[in-house]
Amino acid sequence: MYELPPDLPRLRTLEQQLTIWIGHVRAAITAAEQQELERRRAKRRPPAPDWIVELGIGQGSPPTEVHVGHCHAAGKRRRVIDRDQARALLTDGIRACTHCRPDTSLGVLG
Repeated sequence: MYELPPDLPRLRTLEQQLTIWIGHVRAAITAAEQQELERRRAKRRPPAPDWIVELGIGQGSPPTEVHVGHCHAAGKRRRVIDRDQARALLTDGIRACTHCRPDTSLGVLG
């Protein structure tokens, strides 16, 4: 058996320290579980597309801007496109996003 102090004040102090440590361990467990959950969610999330085109308002609206797939400035009305489509749209005069600069990535000078 472990040797514990024989007097009550030191036993109470030891108990308090262990209670604090249990709190730290539980907080670390919670953080580790949260990281594991986020890692699993990230695994299930589909990868970002390489290129997207932002569309105007209304059904059948023309494209308004080309973005790199992970661009934070892209609006909600968008469609996934491939590299050749992105180049063609930029060549046809569709605006390139000023944040992600797909024209530079694609080598298309506007």
